[in-house]
Amino acid sequence: MTHSLVTGGAGFIGSHLVDALVVRGDRISVLDNLSSGSLDFLAGVRDSIEFHELDLLDEDFDAQLAEVDIVWHLSANPEVRTGIDAPEVMFRQNVDATRCVLAAMTRCNVRDIVFTSTSTVYGEASVVPTPEEYEPLAPISAYGQSKLEAEQLIERFCEEVGGRAISFRFANCVGPRSNHGVTFDFFHKLQADPTALEILGDGKQFKSYFHVADCIAGMLAVAPAEACPDGGFAALNVGSLDGIDVVTVADAVCEALGLPDVEYRFTGGVDGGRGWEGDVKRMLLAVERLRGFGWAPQFGSRAAIVDTARWLDENY
Repeated sequence: MTHSLVTGGAGFIGSHLVDALVVRGDRISVLDNLSSGSLDFLAGVRDSIEFHELDLLDEDFDAQLAEVDIVWHLSANPEVRTGIDAPEVMFRQNVDATRCVLAAMTRCNVRDIVFTSTSTVYGEASVVPTPEEYEPLAPISAYGQSKLEAEQLIERFCEEVGGRAISFRFANCVGPRSNHGVTFDFFHKLQADPTALEILGDGKQFKSYFHVADCIAGMLAVAPAEACPDGGFAALNVGSLDGIDVVTVADAVCEALGLPDVEYRFTGGVDGGRGWEGDVKRMLLAVERLRGFGWAPQFGSRAAIVDTARWLDENY
């Protein structure tokens, strides 16, 4: 039986991963400080896992790594606003926490790690869809930079101790339990005022949105031992095969909520219509490398948004 340790396992994506690992038959240890996750997300599997409420930055967790075969490191701060208002917090929670995880893995002789990264490591890519080998990696946000620096720490770990690592670079993941991002934002704005919707930027930002079910299927499609049979670090993109603009996202959310006559109010944004400082205006990932391991997304971007909005409507 594989012993998996999941950091951030009570979060949006982490809890779905834990569900899938339970079905797979893993022994599972979850570490989460519950700053953004929720035990409610783990209610269905609570009796099948070992849960530890702790902070990776401030507490020793070597004991929890005993006999662990693989670490799934999902713990992170995904809030864009934090990167704008308090970048030092973003780097502490995303980079320093990763350093703590790798140090503990080194002490406890754990060599396999799966990391959740982001499309924003590519910055304003000149090649779209963007492949994993694209260079230079030039993030334009603190969030993207923090994830890139975490990747670099993991790559160094692999070189120094003979580790094996996959970094999954996500497009915009949505779905049940989603608790941040544009769909979540639009839903709550429309709850407050179902007649009008503020849209950050010019509405032309074009991005890939993919369903959390496709995300988890992708993460389980390949193990570090398969991606890196001789050791080392591999980056794999995960996303839908299409992209949509923000107006289409708004249309999909309004459709899901049964709101046909919503007035859209655009803020105009910053720096040529971006929603915020560091917002990448065009993003679509090349996913052929992951498809080579037998994975294929089942949702397009619009369908993923609609499903997410319907779940939010049923649960909030």
